[in-house]
Parts: sequence; C-alpha cells; structure tokens
Amino acid sequence: MSQARTNARKAAVQALYQWQMAGQNLSEIERQFLEEERLKDAQKSYFIELFYGVPKNLIVIDQVLSEFVDRPVDMIDPVERAILRIGVYELLHRLDMPYRVVLNEGINLAKFFGADGSHKYVNGILDKVAQQKRAVEIKAKGAR
Repeated sequence: MSQARTNARKAAVQALYQWQMAGQNLSEIERQFLEEERLKDAQKSYFIELFYGVPKNLIVIDQVLSEFVDRPVDMIDPVERAILRIGVYELLHRLDMPYRVVLNEGINLAKFFGADGSHKYVNGILDKVAQQKRAVEIKAKGAR
C-alpha cells in the first residue's frame, strides 16, 4: 500500500469533512487544499477521485450505509461519516483494491482522525458492507 495513496485518503477525509460541515463548493475546497500544499505527499489523482467520487455517488453510498448503521447517516459523527463514505465508495467502485485493504485503511483513518473506539465502529460497518458487496471476493479468498 503506497503512502501517497494513504495520504490521499487522509486529505480526502479532511476535505469531505469540510464539505459536509460547510457545504462549500467542491472545487473551492480542492483549490484550498492545493494552495495550502496539503496534497504535497499525496497521490493527487486518487484524492481527486475520492473527493469528487463520494459526492457524485452520495445517494447510493448513503443508501448502502443506511442498511448497516444504527442511526440516520446524517447523525453519524462527521469524521466517521467521511471515513465510512470513502470506504463504501472504494468497496463499490474500486474492485481492483482488495476489500481487506479498504477495511484496514478505514480503520487506520478512524484511529488517526476519530474519537477513541471509532475504529471499531468503522470496522464493523465496513466489514458488513464488504460481506454484502464483495461476497464473491471474500468467498474466493476463503476457498483457498
């Protein structure tokens, strides 16, 4: 797993958090991140994919999340919500990325940004989403 891609995810969590809280224009937030050199050590193309991909697919992402969370998606802690939305986006749209990588990255983001114990919540939700959306991949891995 490349550190540049991990850094892109970290930046995407921050940018999506900002978007969720302030409702700013996406390109305005992206411009701020570029100007402040917050993407210096990040894979910019992956940041762009996540940062624009999540809002573009938000209805589907939140529908998937709502099947597995214990409250309305809007009521999830905003940091956890950004992390979960990135994880669901990757599980649905980045089939080239093993589901375990998506889960591990989500857990690490929650440990880095979230409250104590939020990594357990993120892991539990993303694992349930993966069981449903990546069932073929999980079954294939278990068959070895």
